[in-house]
Amino acid sequence: MSSTLRKVVIPVAGLGTRFLPATKAIPKEMITLVDEPLIQYVVREAVAAGFTDIILVTHSSKGAIENHFDHNFELEKTLAFKNKTALLEKVGHILPDEANIISVRQPQALGLGHAVLCAAPIIGDEDFAVMLPDVILNNNSIDLKNMAMAFEKTGNSQIMVEPVPKSDVDKYGIADCLGADLQPGNTSKIAAIVEKPKVSDAPSNLSVTGRYILNNQILNLLKVTPKGAGNEIQLTDAIAQLMEISEVDAYCLAGQSYDCGDKLGYLKATVEFSILHPELGDEFKSWLKEYMQ
Repeated sequence: MSSTLRKVVIPVAGLGTRFLPATKAIPKEMITLVDEPLIQYVVREAVAAGFTDIILVTHSSKGAIENHFDHNFELEKTLAFKNKTALLEKVGHILPDEANIISVRQPQALGLGHAVLCAAPIIGDEDFAVMLPDVILNNNSIDLKNMAMAFEKTGNSQIMVEPVPKSDVDKYGIADCLGADLQPGNTSKIAAIVEKPKVSDAPSNLSVTGRYILNNQILNLLKVTPKGAGNEIQLTDAIAQLMEISEVDAYCLAGQSYDCGDKLGYLKATVEFSILHPELGDEFKSWLKEYMQ
């Protein structure tokens, strides 16, 4: 990946209301999927795709996230003393050496677009990615890498999409690709993004899926984007403005996504990631077969 794509913005300031009461005292991003917190999966995906500067847009109640990526010298010393080398390796290398965690505060809950604006002083004049921490992918960063390569090849901003049942399109932002038959791993020009359209009015069933690679021009557009849905500054509204001056492409997810901000989505991810776990998978599958009988 070229040096033009180094920075990724991960908004973690939300209150996690969809997951209450679990998130009353614990950041939703620190809820574990098997044995790792959700935020660790997302940061690992970003680093594996070549991003080195991880910008967390955070809140005063989210210190646990920053602490997770910092060293805990007392814990590491204790593990070393007890010769628990496997655990020491896990907790001592949560963040790869080549990556940096940078935190900025979002003082008010004014939407995803506002969260990106809070990161603008760190982004500077570089193009960048945005990753929603609720969305976990299952294919080891291949999709994010593909999006980055498509961006570098074309210069077009990339929005990840995936097909959803036609009956569910009113729950999502839907990309209008002018009827293109968009296959997994491929891209197509977006003509418009329609936020939660009526089922009868939806231009497609391609829902926006929580990964974006954006031209730096969007920062200037966000500065003048008025408040939209929910009285918040919406990233979708700024992307609509970006389409008027620069081409934006839909990238169709090749893997599978899990909405882990939703309780049912989280439970589905827990089962599937447990089955794939290198240490627990076989035993869990055996138990699951017995349970389902």
